Amino acid sequence: MAEPARLADRLGGLLFFPVTAFGPDGAFDPAAYRDHVAARLEDGPGAVFAACGTGEFPALAPAEYEACVTVAVEAARGRVPVVSGTGYGTALAIEYARAAERAGANGLLVLPPYGAESSQDGLLRHYTALAEATELDLILYQRDATVFAPETVVELAQVPNIVGFKDGRGDLDLMLRIVSTVRGAGLHKGFRYFNGMPTAEMTQQAYRAIGVPLYSSAVFCFAPDIALAFQRALEKEDTATLAQLVDSFYRPLVELRRKGSGYAVSLVKAATRAVGHAVGPVRAPLTEPDPAHVAELLALLERAREKMA
Repeated sequence: MAEPARLADRLGGLLFFPVTAFGPDGAFDPAAYRDHVAARLEDGPGAVFAACGTGEFPALAPAEYEACVTVAVEAARGRVPVVSGTGYGTALAIEYARAAERAGANGLLVLPPYGAESSQDGLLRHYTALAEATELDLILYQRDATVFAPETVVELAQVPNIVGFKDGRGDLDLMLRIVSTVRGAGLHKGFRYFNGMPTAEMTQQAYRAIGVPLYSSAVFCFAPDIALAFQRALEKEDTATLAQLVDSFYRPLVELRRKGSGYAVSLVKAATRAVGHAVGPVRAPLTEPDPAHVAELLALLERAREKMA
């Protein structure tokens, strides 16, 4: 029997990061979450990244996390890979990894070990221990205070089930040095790179130019038509359409997102709710966006679609 395809070989196209649904009582709402994931799967994403940053991973209790990943796996039905988040310190990251295994996930996006400033040796120990504790493939996530030296990424890329690296800091010089150093070590084949910046479409043309082909699309949660139009234009190198989408939608979206704290998640969730998905509010410490800002985003969607017509 043929070996199952590795996660790195299955990842392509537009990557979907669903918001996590909460009911009126504040509890995880599996039915609403299933509906949200299933609806977006009909639009053809390349993978589902469940219970990650957009999915409020830090706000989920362990049992809720496992239920959330289980629902995503069931909704995907093997059509696309499901990658789930993990994070915190090593012991907790391993516990979440084991929950993801039980839920049937295909891989893990490893969020930074928040709350601890780490040396490069500490990062090596943390990610190596996690990789040794699970059979799932891992994608490392550089963001906030967690910054990898290129040599550290080379060390970790030699671990068989560490298959990718995602950048959420926006330091293109560092990212190019990472790509170049891994390539120079002969480890680039099968090792995947991701743009994890908020509203990644704003930087993806630059990331793509340095060898980072994959990116997160939060916009896909509430406007899959616009997200897919951008992704198709990117693949075709249709610079006129890319410029139109940036000018008419993505740049104004970023300017709107900067009007409130936590809008990279809360505004996305509010917009997802406004277009018909009963995903509920965000959990503390996030707060709901100003209703006027949600209305502004919906008007922006209308104007962008008029430009696309």
